Amino acid sequence: MFVLAHLSDPHLGPIPEARVSELLGKRFFGMMNWIGARRRNFGASTLGPLLTDLMAQAPDHICVTGDLVNLSLPEEFDTGATFLTSLGEPDRVSVVPGNHDAYVRSAMHYHLEHWAPFLSGDDTHPHTPVDVDAFPYVRRRGPVAVVGVSTAIPTAIFLASGEAGRGQLARLRTLLLQLKEEGLFRAVMIHHPPVGTRPFHRDLRDAAAVRAVLAEAGAELVMHGHDHRTEFGVIPTPAGGVVPVVGVPSASAGPDDDRGAGAYALYRISGEPGAWRCEMERRGYAAGDATVRAREVQLLAPFGSAA
Repeated sequence: MFVLAHLSDPHLGPIPEARVSELLGKRFFGMMNWIGARRRNFGASTLGPLLTDLMAQAPDHICVTGDLVNLSLPEEFDTGATFLTSLGEPDRVSVVPGNHDAYVRSAMHYHLEHWAPFLSGDDTHPHTPVDVDAFPYVRRRGPVAVVGVSTAIPTAIFLASGEAGRGQLARLRTLLLQLKEEGLFRAVMIHHPPVGTRPFHRDLRDAAAVRAVLAEAGAELVMHGHDHRTEFGVIPTPAGGVVPVVGVPSASAGPDDDRGAGAYALYRISGEPGAWRCEMERRGYAAGDATVRAREVQLLAPFGSAA
């Protein structure tokens, strides 16, 4: 059995000191959002116990689906790198960026530079710089192939949308088909949800195209963040199966957060090609309950393996 852990959107604080020039435009409104809401609801006092519980489960691999930072200030990416390192060695921890990790155009390269060991594919040379064309990346771990998709793009003030892009989707299709031929359980990481409805300013702009690729090429699991909610959806496949799509709340959210108490997911993967079994366990807080423990267990496969 292979155990995969999934957490998202820690929005690591505090916000570092910044020059006035760095807080102009979109970052100013992000700072106001942090001061007005996130600073009170997100913090180490809730993230710490959640991570302690996660490490006690001893997963084989940990997936982080974005939004480690808040304003994409340079120092925040050092904090993000420290956080990822605290989870484990780079070969045991994978990350994809979220919209806050590409908050402004001038910061697009920061996550690629600071988190390169955690978002480099197996075939990436250690001394080769990681750029946006490196996505999707793949990491083969036992029976599982972790596939990292980036939807992080800089957007205007008040926008938190994302986009995978035509080039990346073409590469994703080819990669998923290849991994199917290899007989691997394909676990896709993406920040913005490809299913469900949300306001246009928070959506995945090419969600329909992403769903089309996943339906055609197939995947056994899709993990996302972004909405800060416990979510579950499916993408139907032409063969009559479905691809399960799982979202988790912010890992830093407290028990009384209005969008969902902090939590993460564990996926226990067993079986073989054509007969995969994936049991999901959600662990974390609940409204009014500050104890981190199991909250839900759900079988995602074998129905999720049809493609």
